[in-house]
Amino acid sequence: MARVKLNLGRLSVTEKIARGRHIVSKLTDNASFSHPHPPLAEVTTAVDELETAFGPVQSARSEVTTRVGTQDTAEKKLDQLLTRLGNYVESIAGTDETLIASAGLEVRGARSSATVPTVPQGVTAAVGEHEGEIILSWKAVPNSYVYIIESSLDPANGATWTHVGIATAANKAIGNLTTGKRYWFRVKTVGAAGESGWSEHASKVVP
Repeated sequence: MARVKLNLGRLSVTEKIARGRHIVSKLTDNASFSHPHPPLAEVTTAVDELETAFGPVQSARSEVTTRVGTQDTAEKKLDQLLTRLGNYVESIAGTDETLIASAGLEVRGARSSATVPTVPQGVTAAVGEHEGEIILSWKAVPNSYVYIIESSLDPANGATWTHVGIATAANKAIGNLTTGKRYWFRVKTVGAAGESGWSEHASKVVP
């Protein structure tokens, strides 16, 4: 019997953010699920709150205890909303695996042919249109939910890499950077089977 599978407890924060955005995208304007409960706007807000809480956790290690508490609260909220959304889809789709899949959800017990996505290739950094902005681009990875971006001023030191953004397309404008400094950037992607490795670095002096 087809049942919705979320496995939220096994997902990392970045995978959970990606999964949330993917499900919302699949349910948006989906005629089979015309009145999502909870509302998609509420789920999107919860995803945004988790992403906002996640960034400072990565970059402000000196305040990690407080930040992680905020992240945990945001993560639990998103867990609850995605679980309710899964229940809503199941209440309409029943055992219809195709209908469940159309909502961006997996089927419990279904055999998955998904593979871990490949590492993003061809990452480049270019000067943006605004002061303190760099435009990143790379080759799109098939079946990717989202891309995760980190930056560093000292790429040889692994502890210096910090989360700077999540993109749903193969490009991203990174702002609020320090003019005159050289930044290094790396990208990985999240798909149904997990996260890829990090890309080769791209670097640029900020205008």
